[in-house]
Amino acid sequence: MTDNTELPLEVDVQTVAKMQQSADSFVLLDVREKQEYDTARIDGSRLIPMSELRERIQELEDCREQRIVVHCHHGMRSLQVTQAMRQTGFSQTQSMAGGIDQWSIEIDDAIPRY
Repeated sequence: MTDNTELPLEVDVQTVAKMQQSADSFVLLDVREKQEYDTARIDGSRLIPMSELRERIQELEDCREQRIVVHCHHGMRSLQVTQAMRQTGFSQTQSMAGGIDQWSIEIDDAIPRY
């Protein structure tokens, strides 16, 4: 998505699942720590822990104009990251409400809850 329409700050897991199924072009950014990612992950997600994002933000530079959906465990870290990314020009960034925990409940119960 490269238009100037402002997206809502959060997006629900059902919408993200539909985006994946329809092969929409977006980045699914996981901002949890590596050990959390090793415990449970959503296929296709890209791990850059919140604790490393400041040093690694350039890895997302080629995605600046793309839609980026950020997720964490329950949605708090991803909301912080989304707000910070929007302030630095990543205007198409959204937080996945409820995080991977909500994803496990509503979309894929094979993903372990922790």
